[in-house]
Amino acid sequence: MKSLATALFALGSGPALAQAADPHAGHHMPAMDAAAPAAPMPGIAMPAAPADSTDPTGTDQAPGSAEAPAVIHDSPADRYWDPAAMAAAREAEMHPPKPVYSKLIFDLAEYQAREGRDGYHWEGEAWLGDWNRFVVKSRGEGTVGAGIDQAEFQALYSRALDPWWNLQAGVRQDVGPGPNRTWATVGVEGRARYQFEVTAAAFLSDKGQLAARLEGAFDQRITQRLILQPRAEFELAAQDMPDQRIGAGLSTAEFGLRLRYQIRPELSPYVGVNWTWAAGRTADYARADGKDIRERAVVAGMRVWF
Repeated sequence: MKSLATALFALGSGPALAQAADPHAGHHMPAMDAAAPAAPMPGIAMPAAPADSTDPTGTDQAPGSAEAPAVIHDSPADRYWDPAAMAAAREAEMHPPKPVYSKLIFDLAEYQAREGRDGYHWEGEAWLGDWNRFVVKSRGEGTVGAGIDQAEFQALYSRALDPWWNLQAGVRQDVGPGPNRTWATVGVEGRARYQFEVTAAAFLSDKGQLAARLEGAFDQRITQRLILQPRAEFELAAQDMPDQRIGAGLSTAEFGLRLRYQIRPELSPYVGVNWTWAAGRTADYARADGKDIRERAVVAGMRVWF
């Protein structure tokens, strides 16, 4: 009896269980047509149909001829400040003033230990400007306890020819125990290929005398702070100058080798050796005056700039 009741209960509850498992049971669902377009969903824009592949798109389209939009110079400060003052401030920002640079450098400031009496030597310059500069140069040497042997000052206008070279013109004034000549000078100064510092100048004195000077130097870095600098200088004259004890042609040649230590870029002590030779008629004048035509000096000094 118990088995018969269980079988009848299962037969009666079958349709209800099947309906609970499948919520669509007993409802007719029409078949989906694969070719029918999908109905748009509410609130969602459907993408546009693709353009014909023959039409240009993007940067392939022809440029337009419309006017460019005006530049907007709106800023919160316009609400509080006078429009004319704001326009002047914006103009100043577009055209800032040119900076003016300056520098003072003593490339050589040294004590020279020589045979006989020791001496000293200096070479320096100061300039002010940018592409156009006012330059003052000074150089000279003397004997310890005997004063200045010879010195000169130059006042020059310097104009940049390119990033590497400057054209310079001005006047030079000699001072010291000899004849104090005034010279017109013109020359070039700059950096040649392979980082050679070069200066070449011609001088015409108030007596019609013509002279020239050629200088060159090269900084060879041994380490980041240790720098070896060879230097060379040649003095030439177009005619004999007996009053100044200078002969025509190559009058003097000088070569130096200095090793400096860069404590910081603007402060570098150095030591080295320097040789000077008199040549031609200048050597004859030196012999007649009882002077040596060759001189060697051990030097110690400081290279500084501000």
